[in-house]
Amino acid sequence: MRAMTQPPPSSQCGKCGGELRIKLIEAADRGLDLENEIFVCTICGREQSLTVSHDHKMPHIKAA
Repeated sequence: MRAMTQPPPSSQCGKCGGELRIKLIEAADRGLDLENEIFVCTICGREQSLTVSHDHKMPHIKAA
């Protein structure tokens, strides 16, 4: 079992193991209600994009 203080593996950079932070959320396909979420590594700066289904129950947050 993973310690409570460690981030889940999906939030770690595959290249260096650094923390992935959300950079941008944009609409991918409004017809299918999909969004592109772009993450950036805090250590190496590598960007990673993920297409996900929009969750209407989750409020939108402004990326830093």
